[in-house]
Amino acid sequence: MAFKIIGVIGANKPDKETYRQAEKLGSEIAKHGAAVVCGGLGGVMEAVCKGARAEGGLTIGIIPSDDRNDANPYVQIPIVTGMGVGRNVMLVKTADVVIAVGGEFGTLSEIGHALNLGKTVIGLGTWKLERAYHKTILHLVEAETPEDAVALAMAAISPKE
Repeated sequence: MAFKIIGVIGANKPDKETYRQAEKLGSEIAKHGAAVVCGGLGGVMEAVCKGARAEGGLTIGIIPSDDRNDANPYVQIPIVTGMGVGRNVMLVKTADVVIAVGGEFGTLSEIGHALNLGKTVIGLGTWKLERAYHKTILHLVEAETPEDAVALAMAAISPKE
């Protein structure tokens, strides 16, 4: 594997603390030498790219529209899809592992796609999921801090090398 790519998904309009956590997450991802892939717009997506860029990291945005100028200013590589929310599948397929930070229903759909594809999802203040009869959901792990989330993500990627 040439590049470790960590997908970050989350709220388009997060509160200040969630934005701060996402920015710290981006910084930690870059410090670990991984690239960030996200939806490329505002909120958590902007914050994670901002944090990654501050540490010299690589940022990729899977843009839902037909216009690369819709990407936040911290996206280095905008991938224009014109697919709207359909781009969520592209995002999770591109990532080696996914970290969910906060989020609404779009984030929930990305979590579902990632789990369906067998990708590990690290949750940081995001959706709590359980199956009927309290069965454990494989590949769904909770983290307390951005540092923990990145450590768990890197550990999930490592066995694949």
